[in-house]
Amino acid sequence: MAQRIPQQVIDEVREKTNIVEVIGQYVQLKKSGKNYLGLCPFHEEKTPSFSVAEDKQIFHCFGCGKGGNVYTFLQELEGISFPEAVKKVADIEQIPLDIEISSEPASQTSSGQQQLIALHERTRDLYHHLLINTKAGEAALEYLHDRGLSDELIDEFKIGFAPSQRDFLVQVAQQDKVNADLMERSGLFIRRDDGSFSDRFYHRVMFPLSDFRGKPIGFSGRLLKTKDFPGDDQPKYLNSPETELFNKRQVLFNFDKARNEIRKQGEAILFEGFMDVLAAWQADIKIGLASMGTSLTEQQIAAIERVTGQVVIAYDGDDPGQAATDRALTILDAHSRLNLATVTVPEKLDPDEYLRKYGVTELQNLLQHGRQTPFAFKMQYRKKGLNLENEADRLNYLEIVMQDLAKVQSPVEQDMYLGQLANDFHLTRESLKQQLQMVRQTLRTERRQQQAPVSQVPIQPVQKVLTKEEKAERMLLFRSMNESSIREQLVQTDFQFIHDQYQELLLYLDSYMMVHGNFVLADFLNYLKENEMKQLAIDISMISMSEDSNEREIYDLMRVISQSGIAEEIKQRQKEQLEARKSGNQQRELELTVQIIELTKRLKQA
Repeated sequence: MAQRIPQQVIDEVREKTNIVEVIGQYVQLKKSGKNYLGLCPFHEEKTPSFSVAEDKQIFHCFGCGKGGNVYTFLQELEGISFPEAVKKVADIEQIPLDIEISSEPASQTSSGQQQLIALHERTRDLYHHLLINTKAGEAALEYLHDRGLSDELIDEFKIGFAPSQRDFLVQVAQQDKVNADLMERSGLFIRRDDGSFSDRFYHRVMFPLSDFRGKPIGFSGRLLKTKDFPGDDQPKYLNSPETELFNKRQVLFNFDKARNEIRKQGEAILFEGFMDVLAAWQADIKIGLASMGTSLTEQQIAAIERVTGQVVIAYDGDDPGQAATDRALTILDAHSRLNLATVTVPEKLDPDEYLRKYGVTELQNLLQHGRQTPFAFKMQYRKKGLNLENEADRLNYLEIVMQDLAKVQSPVEQDMYLGQLANDFHLTRESLKQQLQMVRQTLRTERRQQQAPVSQVPIQPVQKVLTKEEKAERMLLFRSMNESSIREQLVQTDFQFIHDQYQELLLYLDSYMMVHGNFVLADFLNYLKENEMKQLAIDISMISMSEDSNEREIYDLMRVISQSGIAEEIKQRQKEQLEARKSGNQQRELELTVQIIELTKRLKQA
């Protein structure tokens, strides 16, 4: 039976964990001052605004405002409960927990998604069992073995087989009492006109598709052609349809398994197909990714950027593969800040075929030592379909390739390729330089024209403008968090903040300190129950102030707050005085006059 996690265990796991190491498995972090910066995983952005404070053991995004400790990060990112987050951190840090953790979805939405994931997990395990342990899966298993996949690899990726029986999964779902609404939402079934269901996938080798957590959210099924089932009218590959779990624009095959290794090695390799990723894995290259049979999307690029700054494109060596490489370079160049390289597989083979023909060592050598710069690839690719013995084709080629060279940022790289082009076409370097300058000027002009309409309406993030009184309140609370003497001074003198939320946070802070003695921000966030209070504490903790306070600073902050409070009281009394005058209540008007005079004196003394 699941137990409540003792506070002592929660504190122990957090204290033994470095938030930078945990978040670093999901986000590419770079040191910036005393903190670490990266692209926020909670919203799309091109400029890093996601900060991790190692000394405070918290994260905070200045773009979307999300923040918290290591548990909050996993809860927000993976949609898991607090106990599950504690267990996840413990697993990452290899801290043993002798407690059974219950899975309690935070909301009805996540509960529905949990049910869909559970159905996909059940389906994945069934298909995998059919492939490995039944006669129905023998042909599919033989096909995979012939493609060079070992049993260990098949088990690692939970590859399976969907039988030709069109109601196999339907019967299982009905036996498990899966309701019709869940079946329809899953994408695993096709609903007929009469309301009955049939299996979407049949007679296919099944590749499970996972989200970044490793949870199955869909499938890609490869048709298995046999004598009894030629499948001439069927597509070679069939993917799950778009569902609330599965969006092919967001999914990268193997991202969940490769993410940590990509982060460690500092690069990812993009392949064209699943089998290439699997072939690379079998060759001990575990940083391979593949998109879902479509061009790269901004969502996929953003996911890659969060874990690495270097990408190698190793698509198929045939003409379609090379065309796909050119498209990928164009997309990546337009939408990312990634450093890029390409690998062209010889003999027009794909990486999987190259492995089977030449072996593991040769594939490793090719992917490591057969790299080209994007421009070197384009120099070769642009020659396709042209006769460079023909003068018109030569000029056409040079015009196109100079546009590519104008986009190369490195002056050294530009100069090197200018020399190479001059030698290849028997031209002077000076003439090519002039041509390059003309092209660059044209590109700059076009870029300015494209950006002009956008620059007229700058989009600024909406941020709350704080009054000087609120700034003072926050700064005073910042000092109270970091210096116990100031917190005690405020509590013992019954100091009152103007705004209720700051007064409430001070009370929480005081009660927390009475129990714990020492202030630990990451632990204080667990102590706070309301998300608004947690976010306020994070915002205050991120204020940039000198390390130590002084008496004058604290006096000035308290004075700003006190004066504002008295000023508000005077306004209220003046309003009441006016109402008393209108109603003819002279006694009340006189009382309020005395009160206003006394408050005015206090304001001058404050």
